[in-house]
Amino acid sequence: AQTKRQEAWLAVTRFYTATDTKTLQVTAARARHHRIPLLATTDALTHAPERRPLQDVMTCIRLNTTIDRAGLALAANAERHLKSPTELARLFRDHPDAIANSQDFGSLCQFSLDELSYQYPNEPIPQGTTPDAHLAALTWQGAAARYPAGIQPKLRATLEKELAMIAQLAYAPYFLTVHDIVRFARAQGILCQGRGSAANSAVCYCLGITAVDPTEIDLLFERFVSAERREPPDIDVDFEHERREEVIQYIYQRYGRHRAGIAATVIHYRPKMAAREVGRVMGLSEDITAALSAESWNAGQSLWPDDRIREIGLDPESPPIRRTIALARQLIGFPRHLSQHVGGFVLTEGRLDETVPIGPAATPGRSFIEWDKDDIDTLGIMKVDVLALGMLTCIHRAFDLLTARGIPLTDLADIPREDPEVYRMLTRADSLGVFQVESRAQMNMLPRLRPARFYDLVIEVAIVRPGPIQGDMVHPYLRRRQGRESVEFPSPSPEHGPPDELERVLGKTLGVPLFQEQAMRIAIEAARFTPEQANQLRRAMATFHHVGTI
Repeated sequence: AQTKRQEAWLAVTRFYTATDTKTLQVTAARARHHRIPLLATTDALTHAPERRPLQDVMTCIRLNTTIDRAGLALAANAERHLKSPTELARLFRDHPDAIANSQDFGSLCQFSLDELSYQYPNEPIPQGTTPDAHLAALTWQGAAARYPAGIQPKLRATLEKELAMIAQLAYAPYFLTVHDIVRFARAQGILCQGRGSAANSAVCYCLGITAVDPTEIDLLFERFVSAERREPPDIDVDFEHERREEVIQYIYQRYGRHRAGIAATVIHYRPKMAAREVGRVMGLSEDITAALSAESWNAGQSLWPDDRIREIGLDPESPPIRRTIALARQLIGFPRHLSQHVGGFVLTEGRLDETVPIGPAATPGRSFIEWDKDDIDTLGIMKVDVLALGMLTCIHRAFDLLTARGIPLTDLADIPREDPEVYRMLTRADSLGVFQVESRAQMNMLPRLRPARFYDLVIEVAIVRPGPIQGDMVHPYLRRRQGRESVEFPSPSPEHGPPDELERVLGKTLGVPLFQEQAMRIAIEAARFTPEQANQLRRAMATFHHVGTI
C-alpha cells in the first residue's frame, strides 16, 4: 500500500545560547501537536570550526562593514559547522526522533544531474526532409557559390566526411541554428564573422559562418568536432558590438524567453580583489590595501612573501597584516558573484525552466540561466555564442566612408587582399588601432618579422603568445625568416613514413611549430596518432600545468 507523502518538516538546531533547551522543548511540542516531524540540523556555515574567521570576513563583505563594527551581525560562536553523527546524537539525545527523521529525509534526496533530459530545438526545415539532409543541401549550395569554377575532389571528400560526422553526432540542428543567426544578421546589414576552432570546418565555410577557405589551409576537423570526445561543437560568431542586441532580441523572439537564456559566469575572488576586500574588512587603510593588492602575482602560499611585504614598507609580523594575508589566501577562489556570459545562449525544445533556474537580467529584455559554461559542458548542453566585437563596428564605418567615395564595400570578403602599402605600414609598426597587432608587444615584433603577406600576419599574431615565447619558438623562427639560420625539418625513421611528411606540416612556419593544429598533425604524421588521440594530446598540453596529464 502507498504511504502518504510527508509534505513538511521542521528543522531545529542548537545555537549554544542560554535558551536552547527551552526553545527546543517548545518547538518539539508544537511539532507533535501539528504532526510535523523534527529534523536535527547544524545550520552549518562552514565545514570546520577553524573557518569561522573567514566566515566573519565574508559576512562583513556582504554587509559592507569592518570586523570592528559588525557586532551582532557575526555568528556568536564557531559551532555552526558540519558535525559528526556522534556529536549530533549527543546534541539531540533528548530528541532521538529528530536524528532518525534527518536520516530518512536524507535518503529521499537522491537527485542526480543525470536525470535531467535536454533536447536541442528542432529547427524548421522543408517538409519531407530531415535536419541532416537540409544541412547537406545548404552546404552544397554554399560550396557552389564559394567555388563557381567547381568543387575540387579533395574538398568534396572533406565536406562528405564532415557531414557524415555531424549526422553521426546529431549536430545538424545546431549548425542550422548558427546558419540562421548569421543569415539574419547579414540580411540586416550587420557585419559578423565566425572564428575559433570552427575555422577548421569546411562546412562552416560553405555555410558562410567562417571566412577561412579550407583549400588554402590544412584543416583538422577533429580540432572542432570529434566522435570520441562527444563534446558539443563550439562556434563563436562575432557581431558588430553596437548592433549585437538586435541579434540577441531576434533569438529571444524566435525561440521565446521560455526557451532561450544567456549562460551565467561565476566570478571568483582573485588575489588582487581578495587583498582589497579582506584589508578593508580588517580596517587597514586604503594605501596599505592598495600596496598588498599590487603584490599579488605569485600563486598559493608564495603570495605576499615576507621579504616583499618588507620591501613595500609593511611589517609582516604585524598581527593585522599577518591576519589579512592569511585570510586573503583562504578567500582566493571563492565565488564572488554571478554575472552574464559575454554571449553564450542556451536553447531548448521544451521549457528552459524545467531544466535550469532562469531569472531576469539587469539589461531589459534579457534573461539568463544560473549555470556557467563549465556546468553546461558537463551536461552536454549546446551553447550558441553570440559575441560582440568593436572592430567590426569600425570596419562597417570604414565601409560606409568608402561607399560614400564611390568604392562600394559591404562584406569582409570584398576587401582586396595583399595590398603592398598595408604591409609597408605594418613593417613600420604603424598599427595603432589595428585589431590584433596594436599592443606594444605586437608593435615591437612587426619590424622584426616584417610581414609581407596575410599568412605572415597569422604567424605574427600567434607568435606573440605565452606558449611560443616560453617554448623558445620565437627567436628560431625569426632567425630562419631573416636567413641567419638554415631551415631544417625533423626526419622520421623510415618505418614511420617518408622524410618529407613533417616538412608538409611545418613548411609554412619554417620548421618551427607555432600552432596547436601543427602539434596535432605532427602526432598524426610522425607518431600515427588517430585524430581523436591527437586532440587529446592538444588538450593535455593546454592543461598539464593543472592536471599533469602529459
